[in-house]
Amino acid sequence: MTGTYEWNPMPHKVDVRCKNCNGIAVFEFAEVVKIALKKDVPFFQQSKFFEYHILSDSCGHKWHGAFFFEGLHGSVQSITDLPKGYSPNNWAHSKYLTRSHGFDLGSVRCNSCGTNQIHALDWPNEAYYSIEHKGHQLWAFNRESATDLHSFISGNERKVSDYKWRGFLLHIPTVFKTKKAREPVVKKLNRLLTC
Repeated sequence: MTGTYEWNPMPHKVDVRCKNCNGIAVFEFAEVVKIALKKDVPFFQQSKFFEYHILSDSCGHKWHGAFFFEGLHGSVQSITDLPKGYSPNNWAHSKYLTRSHGFDLGSVRCNSCGTNQIHALDWPNEAYYSIEHKGHQLWAFNRESATDLHSFISGNERKVSDYKWRGFLLHIPTVFKTKKAREPVVKKLNRLLTC
């Protein structure tokens, strides 16, 4: 399915299905900072806190990036001894709900089986809160947005402004909001939310 539903801004963390145990896992986006000086590249290549990559911008220009995985290494405050001109806060998640870049690299952590590793996200195919209806996929970012989705679909008024995840709910495709779809979609969402 294409359209505005896929273009929902992604939060820093999303719930995914663990590839090892099929349980619920948390994917957290990494933060990337451009390495300003070539002389700083070896530091980031050798640091246990960062993953170094050569990246390309939209014009094809190459740049050096240092990825930090909060899901693997804890708070950015654990970063120490940075080269001059960098601060641990450069790698902090933005104060806004959504990520600040377009990379799908992050870490996945599963409390059930203990998986904790770097992961490239395949969204929405890996979404834990995901159902199919009439050949279309409906998904939510996490349990909280799935609960809002369930309430919205099952409700009679469907007043988007009543929900925390209103921006997400605005983009639900019509196929899931029809009167005929309500009962089967709500049943599938109920099964997901009671697991």
